[in-house]
Amino acid sequence: MPARPRVVAFDVVETLMSLEPLCGRFAEVGLAPELVPRWFDRTLRDGMALTLAGDYATFPEVGASALRTLAAGSLDEDAVAHVMGGFATLPAQPDAEPAMRVLSGAGITVVCLSNGTAETTTGFLERSGLSGYVEQVISVADVRSWKPPRRVYEYALELTGCSAGEVFLVAVHAFDCHGAKRAGLGAGWAGRLEGHYAEVFTPADVVGRDLVEVASRIAALPR
Repeated sequence: MPARPRVVAFDVVETLMSLEPLCGRFAEVGLAPELVPRWFDRTLRDGMALTLAGDYATFPEVGASALRTLAAGSLDEDAVAHVMGGFATLPAQPDAEPAMRVLSGAGITVVCLSNGTAETTTGFLERSGLSGYVEQVISVADVRSWKPPRRVYEYALELTGCSAGEVFLVAVHAFDCHGAKRAGLGAGWAGRLEGHYAEVFTPADVVGRDLVEVASRIAALPR
């Protein structure tokens, strides 16, 4: 059993941030609302593909490119900007604040580690009332690599001043937990998005139905 960490690093998009309101913006530009998950999956895939090829582009750049491809080139730039502009309004997931409250109450420092930009993440935290819980925002842009390569998590360790054994990554994406585990961190996976933890990935240390259950189980780990 792992020890209780000093720091928990939350993934942001889908883990803390809800993409549901983007469904309305998709509809407004003529795209089926149910394409939002497919668009986000493509965005992750393309960001990872660039990383594998030794290149890098920011989340807004990759997201906009994925949107144009999903629409088969039918969207003009105003439509793309309208959809991507929705990120400035997205709310927190219902379980985000309660989970952070549990961890803070247990004396565990909370940070964010996102594929998104630091500016977008900071704005989201301030808008959703979560900024008071979060000590630090860490963006993959600083190392020009999308998760899950090891160097992203090692950069987070460098900024927090912790060893790998003192940090947990919490996410709703099994691939992110796998990356954290491969870098020596602990991992907590909430099943509300994927519903099943893919067997091809290294198991997470803590599993729960949602972020609150994961946070409670992390806080209950022995010191």
